[in-house]
Amino acid sequence: MSERPIYPFTAIVGQEKAKLALLCNAVNPAIGGVLLSGDKGTGKSTMVRALADVLPEIEVVKGCPFNCNPNNELEMCEVCREKAKKREIEVERRKMRVVDLPLSVTVDRLVGTIDIEKALKEGIKALQPGILAEANRNILYIDEVNLLDDYIADILLDAAAMGWNVIEREGVSLKHPSRFILVGSMNPEEGELRPQILDRFGLYVQIEAVKDVEQRMEIVKRVEEFQADPIAFRKKFEKEQSKLRERIEKAREIINKVEMDDDLLKLSVKTIVEMGIRTHRAEIVTVRTAKAIAALDGRRKVSLEDLKKAMELALPHRLRDKPFDSISPPDISDNDSGGDDDKKCNNKRNHSQNRADINSGVGNSSVDAGISDVNIDMPRGDYFRAEKSFRGSRDEKAIVIGHPHGYPISSVPFDRIIDVDLVATIRSALANGRKQIRRDDIRVRVRKMRLPRLTVIMLDASGSMIAMKRIAIAKGVAKRLIENSYVKRDFLSLMIFRGKSAEILVPPTRNYSKVMSALNGIKVGGRTPLSSALLILLQLSRAFRLKNRNSVVRAILITDGKANTPLGKSIRDEIVTLARATRRNEIKVEIYDTRRRIVDPTPSYIDLLTEILGCKVYRLNV
Repeated sequence: MSERPIYPFTAIVGQEKAKLALLCNAVNPAIGGVLLSGDKGTGKSTMVRALADVLPEIEVVKGCPFNCNPNNELEMCEVCREKAKKREIEVERRKMRVVDLPLSVTVDRLVGTIDIEKALKEGIKALQPGILAEANRNILYIDEVNLLDDYIADILLDAAAMGWNVIEREGVSLKHPSRFILVGSMNPEEGELRPQILDRFGLYVQIEAVKDVEQRMEIVKRVEEFQADPIAFRKKFEKEQSKLRERIEKAREIINKVEMDDDLLKLSVKTIVEMGIRTHRAEIVTVRTAKAIAALDGRRKVSLEDLKKAMELALPHRLRDKPFDSISPPDISDNDSGGDDDKKCNNKRNHSQNRADINSGVGNSSVDAGISDVNIDMPRGDYFRAEKSFRGSRDEKAIVIGHPHGYPISSVPFDRIIDVDLVATIRSALANGRKQIRRDDIRVRVRKMRLPRLTVIMLDASGSMIAMKRIAIAKGVAKRLIENSYVKRDFLSLMIFRGKSAEILVPPTRNYSKVMSALNGIKVGGRTPLSSALLILLQLSRAFRLKNRNSVVRAILITDGKANTPLGKSIRDEIVTLARATRRNEIKVEIYDTRRRIVDPTPSYIDLLTEILGCKVYRLNV
């Protein structure tokens, strides 16, 4: 075997749901692929690559770089369609394969680019096919799909939605079919997946490490045996592989003849509606999966058991619009059904309780505090109210040269030959009347790229934040900021300061569920170490920028500013020094002031911070 031997699919121990999901997609690619999510080292990549070995052969147009379907003109490129009209189509059989999409892929490699050799020799516009061409009627596999650059993901989504790769660039205008089975794997600890991409996957399986001792022992034995002699190991499972291959082929033959009773269809749709799933893709994928399961068993009618298995695969990732929707904050609103007298009594009790909370929070004791589910907006005035949704800040973008990632917008001469714009280079040579390209003709691309951004939520969890539900509303603001970071794909970190020092509860991450869970569990009480929070912000910013070049750091400070715990002797001197350092390091700060609108005799350092940082301050309605 000239190629590296692949671990047999039938030799994989356990992970029955994941294997079933992959096989269903092999039977009916219209299901839309599968996302395997789980811890590292659980065999996700091994399963996907093993699937290639049991995939059936498909008929393609001979010599076509796009693997066009010779039996369907709607799945042909323009060249093959012209050949079909003239009856000049030649057919050959090719084995389906797994096409890898690396995280470092460029737009040119993904969608294809101009074939310079043909353009120079023959004077014609020609396309050099990309990964989307190779993936047509095959499996497109993205390992660590949650780390894929956003602009690459956008192109991928367009192709997956339309089934066509449309190219309009460099004077080239053409399209070709790109209908692929999208298979992705990810470790949720490294960040959440954008909801647009998440919904694009037909099926979803949560991968967990096998816990049975005997099965884990068998996994070790098989892996060691395969490592020692892969060819002999593959021969050992050759019969099972052949049987599975035949099973898939037979299932593909009968899949269009499998029927589903209206009663089962009604049950599936009703269940999906009751679950609150909005997308119609849910029931479509569920039905297709149930039929594929029946076809794999050689049956032409869907059973209730088939439907149950299909729902387990097609619905989990569609149950929530956002990764933190499952967290239900406690209700802290004053919803009383009594009359005015009852409300007055309740108000008195509330004010008394607030005073008690303040007194209990001065020391090191702590209390639980819920999240006030507020919608916040930042209008032009000094205050904002709980009326409109939070708009958030725009993405940070930069113009870069000599960096192969980002959207190309123009080209310029450059002293280094990196990321060359070949079309612009040829045009420059032709404009100067030359048939050969010289160094001064070379043009490199100018690109626009989104800069990595870290949003640090700095939450004051001291005792003074308990009064008037300040901490509950402050948590509500933090919750909205987390949701905004999820949409913007920011890195997110959560810091609290209470007692003697500040603490980073969640270091920079894109795992927003983790941040939301940490926010939900924060307790309140103790003193206000604001100086410590500013110092840790500077340290966190420096560490993040060392790992992420040209990155932007944004700090959201939610506090009443009543600092009373110095790092050394003078709180004011410390805050002045640290605030100036924050400004020098170009950390963008926004302050959410939780003080009451009435005159508050307790001194606050918010005005001092605002003066030094030149930042915006938004006052909460507390």
